[in-house]
Order: sequence, then C-alpha cells, then structure tokens
Amino acid sequence: MKNEFKNKTILVTGGTGTVGMELVKQIFSFKPKQVRVLSRDETKQSDLREFLNRPGNLRLLIGDVRDRDRLDTAFKEVDVVLHAAALKHVSHCEYNPFEAVKTNIIGSQNVIDMAVKHKVKKVIGISTDKAVNPVNVMGASKLMMEKLFTNANYSFGKINTKFSCVRFGNIAWARGSVLPLWRQQAETKKTIGITDKAMTRFFISNEQAIKLVLRAVELTQGGEIFILKMPSIKIEDLARIFIKKYFPGKKINMKIINNLAGEKKYEDLLDKQDKYKQIFENKEMFVIVPDIFIINGKRPPRKYPGFNKAGDIINYSSPDCVNVDKIRKII
Repeated sequence: MKNEFKNKTILVTGGTGTVGMELVKQIFSFKPKQVRVLSRDETKQSDLREFLNRPGNLRLLIGDVRDRDRLDTAFKEVDVVLHAAALKHVSHCEYNPFEAVKTNIIGSQNVIDMAVKHKVKKVIGISTDKAVNPVNVMGASKLMMEKLFTNANYSFGKINTKFSCVRFGNIAWARGSVLPLWRQQAETKKTIGITDKAMTRFFISNEQAIKLVLRAVELTQGGEIFILKMPSIKIEDLARIFIKKYFPGKKINMKIINNLAGEKKYEDLLDKQDKYKQIFENKEMFVIVPDIFIINGKRPPRKYPGFNKAGDIINYSSPDCVNVDKIRKII
C-alpha cells in the first residue's frame, strides 16, 4: 500500500470512536508529520494519548463538527481528513432526528466547506450499509452525507480537493455493536436478547474496516464510494456462535425481543440504481463512481489498478451473502 501519510498532517474527526481510534493508531505507523484528533470526549482523548504513549506529534482537539469556527482552526495546513464523526445508533437517531441532521448532514457539509477553504488534498467520509435504501433517520442522514461528499468534487467548481466515501457493515465488537451488549447480558442475566430470527446483517472486523479506509485514501480520484465485499449472517446464528465461543459449557438462553425503532430486517451494500453507474471490482471490494447530475456533465472513464469493470450487478443484500464460516473468524 502506498504511503499517503508520511510527513503529512492528518485530521481524524470522531477520532476517539472505535474506527477513529484504530485509524489514529494505524496512521502513526506511517510516520506522519502530525495527527489531529477532533472529538467531544475529553476522557477518551486522554485514554487515546496514554494508549499511544504520548507521541509528540499528536494534537487532541476538543470540538464538534457542528462548530464551523472550531473546524476552521482544526483544518489549517491539513493534508488528509478522515471523517468518522457521526451519530450512529439507529434508535437514538429515530428519537432525535434533527440531532442526526445536525451532525451527519450539516456537520459533514461543514467538513466539506473547511476542506475546500484550506485546500485539503483528500477527504474520506465513513458511511454505512444503512445508507442504501434507507428506512430510518440514521440511514437517510448517511445517504445525504454520501451525496454531499460525492457531489462536492464538482459543486465548488475547479478544486484540488478529492472527496470520497467508504461504506461499512456492522463492525464486530465496536461500541454499539450487539456483541458487547450480549456479553454484558450473558454475564449478568444469563440471557441474551435477539430481535427477528431471520434478520441478517453484514459484519466486518475493525482491521478490515481500517484497511478499507486506508485503501480509499490511496485509490481515490474523487467522488467514489468504496465498499468491501463482506459476509452476512442471520442474527440467530450469530448468537449461537457467540455463546459457543465465549461461554462454552454454560447455559445461556436466547430471548426474542422487539425490534428497536427504525431497524430493518436486512441490509444492502449496493442498490438497484448502482448498475447505471461506473462500478469496478476486484476480489476484495467494489468501487462505485456515481453519475454526475449536472447539465452536460461528463466524467472521463476511470481506471483503477487491479480492478476490472463489474458485471451486471443488480444488488448486494445481506440475505444473499450469508457465510457463517467467515463471520465465525471475524467475531
């Protein structure tokens, strides 16, 4: 992988979350000039500083992507931005919809505006499978974030900043993931709650998620959505694997509970409209190049080393991608 970070100043928004912290850790291995972490949680920032052994080129910035003035300071002389800050819990976004708008949509536009103002070279936004065919506030807000990022490459006129997105499924053992919740339930109640037995979800490891982000920084030409080809699993099967792996020989029950507000039965990584766009693939991932929706707007044909034009892809849905063996290795 080409080193895109050596002697560069890197900003990670939401840098104390599960993905953000691992991104910061990985970036330091590439010998950056400086790494800036923007987040709202001072305790987690302190924990991150100690975990990294207090590197002299780490800058911890208390702030929120909703605050343009704070971003204006954070973006000065930055080369690459990894935008991980977001409200991610489906049910909380359902109950607090405009808070999701403020962070996931307005906050993302603030990131875009500051990146253009300060001539940042590359900006990668982190999205989710819930942005495809969304039925909940979180998914809709992330879809809007994707639209803002992909369109930013030409909506400002001629700029040198490249914007693109990566699209994840569920990250195993991330904060808010079902796995740490099940562990707590199993230890305290000897019973774990599952929703719909037939519900399916995509899963990737944190390491795979980070690799996708770093690969996107290397490959981006502006406007792409990068998607890892990831496996899915039925929630009931995931629960059985979890119990067998982490509580062998113990009696842990499964209890059917109601779905949380906004939850879908299954998720998608591609939608039916994606077949009308430029799509490239290799064994590990897809690269989607959205259409330009402006009068006489034309984007030259793209080429990505090691990728070929994808075939006739209709969709990529979790019920069709079940692979229990791969999920077993991830969790």
